[in-house]
Amino acid sequence: MQASEFFDSLWQQYIKVTPQANRIQALFKSHGESVLNDHVAFRTFANSPVSLAKLEPQLISMGYQAYGAFRFENKHLVARCYKHPEHDELPKVFLSELLVNELPDNCQAIIQTMIKQIPVDAVQSPAVFWSGTLWQPLSFNDYQTLTEHSEYAAWLSTMGLQANHFTVSINLLEGFTSIEQVNQLLLDEGYRLNEVGGLVKGSPSVYLEQSSTMADKIEYTFSDAKTSTIPSCFYEFARRHKTPDGVLFDSFIEGNADKIFDSTNSN
Repeated sequence: MQASEFFDSLWQQYIKVTPQANRIQALFKSHGESVLNDHVAFRTFANSPVSLAKLEPQLISMGYQAYGAFRFENKHLVARCYKHPEHDELPKVFLSELLVNELPDNCQAIIQTMIKQIPVDAVQSPAVFWSGTLWQPLSFNDYQTLTEHSEYAAWLSTMGLQANHFTVSINLLEGFTSIEQVNQLLLDEGYRLNEVGGLVKGSPSVYLEQSSTMADKIEYTFSDAKTSTIPSCFYEFARRHKTPDGVLFDSFIEGNADKIFDSTNSN
């Protein structure tokens, strides 16, 4: 699969559960902007048929290369980032996975019931990245248990494999030169932004500034027929700065990302 086809298909699936992203993109276009993506992010379970190690070859098959690794102690995650060395216009990819064995025993048991349902050969092509949940719905009580200990796990249990977020590259906008301008535009239009750690995560001193909306909401029916409104996906905005050697910073900052993860919190 060509990378351009991959991202087109991924976007179509993403806006089905994240209609705000389509509206925000249209908003930028109404200001004469062409919106290009900085990166796309995914979540998955470690030690599963769709672990980071299982998914990575699909990115490599499209010409991507890994270039960074991260650890999020408080959220029990590890992550890697990827870029296409021959096509700078293609989004970077941020792929994280939940270290299930670090969660309480009751959460591990719930997650293992989902992992056991994933086909061992689930990863056959890049299309797995929009395959959604590869397991049957869990009960509402189990969902609440996961939410109590890991919002990441709760989100993954209901949304599965799909783009957790796309990210607008502020660097490639023409009329918005700062992340504050972008945030103000969104606030003026009534969008709720992630305020964890402040509206802007990062600073020019760490060469990366990020902000994000709070996730859209969808109606979800659990295995016990309980229906509830839960978070789906969100839209992010990134402004990159040049490092002292004059090169635009192209990696990620753990402190920023840790707060961006909270964009799918249920509160």
